[in-house]
Amino acid sequence: MKTFTFILATASMAIALGITPPASADEQFAIDGCIERLRAVGGPDAQAGGEVLSSEFSEAGTLVMLRDGGGTVWRCIGYNDGSVGELTVAEGAEDGGGAMAGAASEPATSSARVRFDAGASGAELTGTLSPGGSARYVLGAKDGQNLYVRVATGDAGVSYQIFNPDGTFLLEQMTPDREYRGQLWQSGDHVVEVINRGGGTAAYNVIFGID
Repeated sequence: MKTFTFILATASMAIALGITPPASADEQFAIDGCIERLRAVGGPDAQAGGEVLSSEFSEAGTLVMLRDGGGTVWRCIGYNDGSVGELTVAEGAEDGGGAMAGAASEPATSSARVRFDAGASGAELTGTLSPGGSARYVLGAKDGQNLYVRVATGDAGVSYQIFNPDGTFLLEQMTPDREYRGQLWQSGDHVVEVINRGGGTAAYNVIFGID
């Protein structure tokens, strides 16, 4: 199986240097996007590096399987523009005691890019979260646009927060009874993270709008 370490040059770097990338350019951009998203949301194990286990290219989205520095295997759907549609844990790392690392101390975090239908300025998604789990929704937006976020749930343990493209808080942790509406001051990918801090599985709807 052909593998690539996280320290490989990105496709754009390889092209600039005249080096042939290890995959087609479109496929490599998808791989690079998955690596960067894992570094952003995967915690210390992802920051420590890892490897690309496999990639299956298609025009609809490239399936990339990654293993982080702690041994956890991630499943990612990447696109040829470097964006990521989905990032989820496929296989937790063995902790040495017969249990999977992350089963209790590191609850699952998923990541998905929000895409609006043609002509629409909003979208609504549904999800469920295990205790301690979170879901990160990535929205591309520009400085000066207005963002609207509303989380609807019957579970008291659910909260949400919003990050600017530079990783700073646009909105610190907020309860779902309060919606967010405000003007953005950075251009790039904004992240809305829905978190379940309760003791049971939580279902929710999240509504996004950008104008």
